[in-house]
Amino acid sequence: MLPAGLKKELAEVLSRGFVINRNIHQQCLVLYPYQEWEKMSKKLNGLNRLIKKNDLFVRKVMGGATKLEVDGSGRLLVPKSLAEYAALEADVKVIGGGATIEIWAKGRYEEIMNAEDLDIESLAEDVMGDISFDDE
Repeated sequence: MLPAGLKKELAEVLSRGFVINRNIHQQCLVLYPYQEWEKMSKKLNGLNRLIKKNDLFVRKVMGGATKLEVDGSGRLLVPKSLAEYAALEADVKVIGGGATIEIWAKGRYEEIMNAEDLDIESLAEDVMGDISFDDE
């Protein structure tokens, strides 16, 4: 079930539905508003499928993609194969991230976020260090 606050923020996109898929980096799911999935799909369709690695990549990414619609109660029915991939159980963590939403098994998310080897300070420098926050 989508949290009420998130449902309110997504009111405009609920009518078109979503596409849910495996995250390619972590053992979680990514929920794309349909408009965002169309952008991704267009980019994937632009790859030359005669190149083996492109063909494999497109197959892997598109293979789990499933269109979803929110029911009247604000619920999304996650396909069993995707729920198993992400090890989803009763408690899930839903995280908005830019144009997509991640859905995690709560315990798995907490493991990743509390990992001893996660040095957020170094990560921030590597990822954000060259970005200017000036409004100019």
